[in-house]
Amino acid sequence: MNDILNKTIVLVLNRNWQAINMRTPQEAFCMMATNVGTALEIEGENHIRPVTWDEWITLPMRPQDNAVQTVRGPIRVPTVIVAVNFARVPKKRPKLCAKAIRERDGNRCQYTGRVLHPDEGSLDHVMPRSRGGRDTWENLVWSGKDVNARKGNRLPHEAGLKLLKAPRAPKELPVSALIRNAHGVAEWKLFLNE
Repeated sequence: MNDILNKTIVLVLNRNWQAINMRTPQEAFCMMATNVGTALEIEGENHIRPVTWDEWITLPMRPQDNAVQTVRGPIRVPTVIVAVNFARVPKKRPKLCAKAIRERDGNRCQYTGRVLHPDEGSLDHVMPRSRGGRDTWENLVWSGKDVNARKGNRLPHEAGLKLLKAPRAPKELPVSALIRNAHGVAEWKLFLNE
């Protein structure tokens, strides 16, 4: 059961009940014990109740609950907590990776406009690395593998290519748009737009 303490299976909401983060049970317990966070006892969509730490540690176990064993007995692991003094929803840009570039470019080769399956494309450095090009949103595009090979370590105009549009960093999104329920926690579905 100790490995459950280190899984990010607790959804953190701001005081307006908007998703803002994920935490491990260990971090959630610390937030609750210091009155920074309040757990939500969730029994269906129509029964959601904030519970303080002092009451939480006395709640009975239910069959669907994860628990940690303590010297005082088992303590239920919350699935959702509220950061009681935090109101805003932070914004964040997606992580720079091939999938994010492919999604930004709509699965299209940025030189030919051809729609590509993921295995038909690759990242292209507009300014090649060999010439000092860096891994940035503004220097990476999705390109057909054949086009990328033809371009090589040249600039687009040197290879007879032209970008359809200048690559840009995507807009920052509310973090709630980037939180994924990877562990399939049922209670999170009430608070996430998946």
